[in-house]
This record gives sequence, C-alpha cells and structure tokens, in this order.
Amino acid sequence: MRVGLFTREYPPEVYGGAGVHVEYLAKELARLVDLSVHCFGAHRGSGTSPAVTAHLPWDALNGAGGDDRHLAALRTMSVDLAMAAAAGDLDVLHSHTWYANLAGHLGKLTYDVPHVVTTHSLEPLRPWKADQLGGGYALSSFCERTALEAADAVIAVSAGMRDDVLASYPAVRPDRVDVIYNGIDTDEYRPVPDNGLLERLGVDPARPYVLFVGRITRQKGLSHLISAAADFDADAQLVLCAGSPDNPEIGAEVAAQIEALSAHRSGVIWISQMLPRHELIILLSHAAVFVCPSVYEPLGIVNLEAMACETAVVASAVGGIPEVVVDGHTGLLVPLELGPDGITPKDQRVFAAAITERVNAVLSDEARARSFGAAGRARTIESFSWAAIAAQTAALYARLTGETPGR
Repeated sequence: MRVGLFTREYPPEVYGGAGVHVEYLAKELARLVDLSVHCFGAHRGSGTSPAVTAHLPWDALNGAGGDDRHLAALRTMSVDLAMAAAAGDLDVLHSHTWYANLAGHLGKLTYDVPHVVTTHSLEPLRPWKADQLGGGYALSSFCERTALEAADAVIAVSAGMRDDVLASYPAVRPDRVDVIYNGIDTDEYRPVPDNGLLERLGVDPARPYVLFVGRITRQKGLSHLISAAADFDADAQLVLCAGSPDNPEIGAEVAAQIEALSAHRSGVIWISQMLPRHELIILLSHAAVFVCPSVYEPLGIVNLEAMACETAVVASAVGGIPEVVVDGHTGLLVPLELGPDGITPKDQRVFAAAITERVNAVLSDEARARSFGAAGRARTIESFSWAAIAAQTAALYARLTGETPGR
C-alpha cells in the first residue's frame, strides 16, 4: 500500500505540534506501509526513509513576491497544487492541517483515491488567525472546510476534537470521524538532568522554575500566564520558551508584558529562539511545574512531552487537554470559560488567579509534584505510544482501500 503524508512541517523544519506529530507518525508508519512524505520548504536530500519530496510556492519559482498578509495563504495553495500534481502513484493521501488539506482534496479528485484528514486544529475555532492572515483567513477556512467535508475519513486527535469537528462542520458524517490520539516517544522524552544547560540559559538550578513552551499566539494564552506570574511564589523563576509571534503586534505586546513583570520580580527568563529538542527535554525535566494556559487546544502534545519527562502539569481544561492531564493525578486543570469572541476568557482576572492558585499549590508541595510527575510518565507510556497510533492509522487505510497494510 503506497501512502503519501501531506504536511507543511517536516524535519528539520518543525515548529509546532502538528509537525512533531507527522515526524513521529511517519517513523512508525514507514514500518507498516510504503510511505512517502510531501512537505513544504527546502530540499531534504535523497536517500531518506521515508522518501521526502519538498515543494516550493509559485513566487519562489518565478521571482514574484510581496508581503501582504493574504499572500501567505495564496502561497500555501500554490504548494498544494504542486503536491497534488506529484501524487499520481499513491493509493492513499493523508493530509495534516489546512496548509496541506487542499493538496489531499485535489489529489483525491484527480486520481480517485481515498483522502484522510488529520485535524490538529480547526479554523472556525481560531478567529485570531484573521489578524495574522488578513483575507487569507477566508482562504485557509475554505481549504479546510472543502477537504473535511469531502474526506473519506477524518482523524480527530481527541474526543473533544471530534466533537468540535462535528459541531463546526455538520456536513461531515459522524461515522467518518475516528479518534486517534497524538503520541509521544518516551524513549526520547524522559528525565534528563543537566544543570550546566540551565546555567548557560540563565536559569538558577537552586531555584524552582515554572516553564512555558509554545508559540506567541492568542491560542497559547501566554499573556494570561504572564499576568498570573505576578503572584507566583517569590522563590520561583518563570522560564518562557516563546517565539515565532503570529504578527508584530502580539510580539510587541508580550515583550512589554515580560518587561513589566521583570521589573517587579526576579528570575524571569525569556528564551525566544527555538531550542534543540535535547535542550528542551532538559528544561522540561528540571521544571517544578509546566504550565499550558491555552484558550484552545485539540490535544496539547506539549503536555505529553512534559509528562514524559516526569514533570507536573497545570493546564487549561479546554479541548482535548482533560483527556491527557488527569486532574489531581498527573497535574491540575484550570477551569476556563471563554467570552463571546471565542478568544478571551470571560473574566481574565479569574482565569489568571486560577492559574496562580494551582501553580503555587504545586510549588508548595514537592512530594505532590513528584507524584504528579511519576504518574504522568506512567500515563504516557501506557496510553500514548506511537507504535499503537501508527497501527490504528494503518488499519484505517486498510478499511478505506480494502488492502492489507504492508510495504
């Protein structure tokens, strides 16, 4: 069975949870099917396993250009055309995120083969993207809606995400939506001690620290965490691995918040560059508590990463997060009620105070934090292995094609 994964991100160009998902899924799927990957960006080199073909947008090929916000979406659609054109020898097309959904849909129409969509997020639930993409948000929404409504199967990365798919796209039949979770490589993500790295990054190994890892976007709720941090235990540091702002405005807003917080408490460390994975694992391993203050999160793979490193988690009780973080067992959940805009908490002060309360509860009880960490790692090992996830995915392909998975 010849399967093509269509994705924007693929190593070494990975910046978010969807890219991490595709990277690890591809490793395991390649053992089960004849797999190829079609991605965005620079040539990845020959002789890779699975085989990787990278595609460029039209203006990289003909010298056209511009920096209008909507052009990002048009460039994406041009890459999708190139991907679809290259899919003629495949038996199954499997696309990830709106960036590649149109490629899968066009390939389905052109070659009459099944198209599977994995939903890592949904455009109707990310209205802040309009600030980033301008008119391109209507294009991204079109790509996603068109692909999901016509897909032969839709994979939701959590039960909460499945509910969101059916609510956002009522034309999608429930029997076409399967839940297959994100996974974690617990051999790679495990506790790794290294105080030397902490010192090089400006973190005091003798003081506990609260850790955030994520992009600077409304979705990740970083501004709410910074507000909450004003009242964190005075002994605790705050380490923010936060970069790639959606737009200059939100980047400047977060920078101003961090500056104001730093003026009133010590130990605020902002790491704006993307760290190598092994360094991120060390940071996760040493954190007293990891915080995920997202206002929208279909699953939250970063919580799995923290749990696999035996770190207690405090996270918003939104989307698929409660399916990962077990309240009172692997960490603490923070209630969140959004306002009518679907972006902002109904009461931002209440949300920030709830984050503060739970973070301080973990910081003040080291034994409980250790218990959360141990339970979190056990949960990742038991319930989120990539081998099992790849097997479920290959079984879905077999159901659609009537073929037995195999290389």
